Amino acid sequence: MHATLSRLETSDFPRLHRKYLETLQINVGYKCNQTCLHCHVNAGPTRTEAMSRATAVDVIAFVKDSGVRTLDITGGAPELNPHFRFLVSSARALGVHVIDRCNLTILEQPGQEGLAQFLADHEVEVVASLPCYLEDNVDAQRGKGVFETSIRCLQMLNRFGYGREAAGLALNLVYNPQGAVLPPAQAALEQDYRNHLQERYGIEFHRLYVLTNMPIQRFGSTLISKGQFEQYMHLLKSAYQPENLESVMCRSLLSVDWRGYVYDCDFNQMLDLPLQSEKRPRTHLTELAAAGLAGNPIVVKDHCYGCTAGQGSSCAGAL
Repeated sequence: MHATLSRLETSDFPRLHRKYLETLQINVGYKCNQTCLHCHVNAGPTRTEAMSRATAVDVIAFVKDSGVRTLDITGGAPELNPHFRFLVSSARALGVHVIDRCNLTILEQPGQEGLAQFLADHEVEVVASLPCYLEDNVDAQRGKGVFETSIRCLQMLNRFGYGREAAGLALNLVYNPQGAVLPPAQAALEQDYRNHLQERYGIEFHRLYVLTNMPIQRFGSTLISKGQFEQYMHLLKSAYQPENLESVMCRSLLSVDWRGYVYDCDFNQMLDLPLQSEKRPRTHLTELAAAGLAGNPIVVKDHCYGCTAGQGSSCAGAL
């Protein structure tokens, strides 16, 4: 694995400051049942990092005290964490909107029986990764057979009411480019997804989120191995749009790792760039007062151009 931080360290990215905190995004562990080429977490079946019950309790306490509106749960495959359902049910009991960043195939994994029912019962928004609507492209990026399983799991979610307007259960899909290119326009690609998935498989969904691949962890290492890292960074910088600075996710989102330490975003977490603090080199969630975050400087490096290039990119798609 090639490290990328040294190539991102010297940066001319504009300074940014935080706004009011709306979303707490927690990475509950790096274990995953898939190993995807575009993964910025370097997640996979052999990873052992996992949020403990004590840290999960700290998360819920922070959610209650801070008044955040959304708990965004990611991984790895977040459902593999043994405290995933505790986090969901506790947050929902507080009236907080919950997002599950789901890779779809986890729904058919042993031990995950009843997962779709649980998500529906708790009205969890499912944000599901499906990097293309064509089988060969998905399998090339995520592994052989992943597309076929993903389709079955999307059909399962539809049967529980996900993606159907009348049921009110949000099902949003995520697209990532296969290589060192910017994603296409979100609206047009969403219509292509909708047409193909409906006509071929009878699948319905609400929105498509188009994300730019970040030059860090597994994808960044792949770029270095192929001699494409500098070329990709030039692409991101040349497509920089300053108006995207107003809407980047780090201004209203806080990222928490499996140990409970906080970061401005999930990408900074993967680069081990903690939330900036004058008092300590690294801040735990239990040491943080959400009210004091507004105006706090955001740690920026060259990877931030990935969020501001072209149409922009965030956890909710194009900006």
